[in-house]
Amino acid sequence: MLPAIIESVPLAPLTTLGLGGAARFFAEITDAAELGPGLAWAQEKHLPAFILGGGSNLIVADEGFPGLVLRMRTRGRRWLDERGETRVEVEAGEDWDDVVADSVTRDAAGIECLSGIPGSAGAAPVQNIGAYGQEIASAIRSVRVLDRESLEVRELAPDACGFGYRDSNFKREPDRHVILSITLALVPGGAPSLRYAELVAALSRSPSLADVRQAVLALRRRKSMVLDESDPNRRSAGSFFTNPVVGADLAALLPEDAPRFPLADGRSKLAAAWLIEHAGLPKGFRMGPVGISSQHALALVHHGGGATADLLRLARHVHKTVLARFGISLVPEPVLLGLRWD
Repeated sequence: MLPAIIESVPLAPLTTLGLGGAARFFAEITDAAELGPGLAWAQEKHLPAFILGGGSNLIVADEGFPGLVLRMRTRGRRWLDERGETRVEVEAGEDWDDVVADSVTRDAAGIECLSGIPGSAGAAPVQNIGAYGQEIASAIRSVRVLDRESLEVRELAPDACGFGYRDSNFKREPDRHVILSITLALVPGGAPSLRYAELVAALSRSPSLADVRQAVLALRRRKSMVLDESDPNRRSAGSFFTNPVVGADLAALLPEDAPRFPLADGRSKLAAAWLIEHAGLPKGFRMGPVGISSQHALALVHHGGGATADLLRLARHVHKTVLARFGISLVPEPVLLGLRWD
């Protein structure tokens, strides 16, 4: 069944940044059965097709997108308890934070630290979303996808997803699969994840999953990392750069007070926010209609009246400044639609 396809739909209102041009063609997918025909329609007309989730991790070119944008709006959560495990299959269009809230209400541990992350459930594996010491990859049991070439539905095990730090095969090969649903394996009555010092410091002893969720939401809110219409930093894509992973030699050149997190392979993960601020770019730094969040140096903010070109100019300035000061190249985290970074 072909979804209703309309022309010239502005994409800026469908993103948290509020930037970018229009899609030449656009359709909302409310039934997974519409996706294959939608992609086939684009193939027949030799048009590129882009899958849109919640728009919270997306930067759209000012020129818009010359093909078909398919916005995933499928809904449904199916819970099952068996063999000491709680599983839930979540349709791609579900709001991610609603899924986390539901799991906490059901006392199922495994994703409580991922509270407050905006976006859709189908987009969560693409970036392998993570926060406060937890990643979605650790909870994923399988991912149901549509092969974009054959239009066949497949079920992928976690090891076929190529998960890494803020990375996956879905991110590296965006034209290969469309995520239809994800199945999570959670621990009924399990203890919350407490691996992050900032989170532990905000909690009392023996916290419940609900305590952890509320603490995470409070921490994110203080950093303007929760969607809030009253927040002047609200127009952002969250963390604009990933925390860089560098070898021991490069990490040793940094000042002693630079945060670093040793990894099993001998490398270290650094704090991109620290690098930005200590390169001389403070919170609240402005370049016209865009700037660095006044609450978190890793978020680039659109204050209104700007364009995507303004945001990229700021992002490249941040990149160049950090590279000149520390010799470390920051990598953007959001998806760039119709844009090139290099």
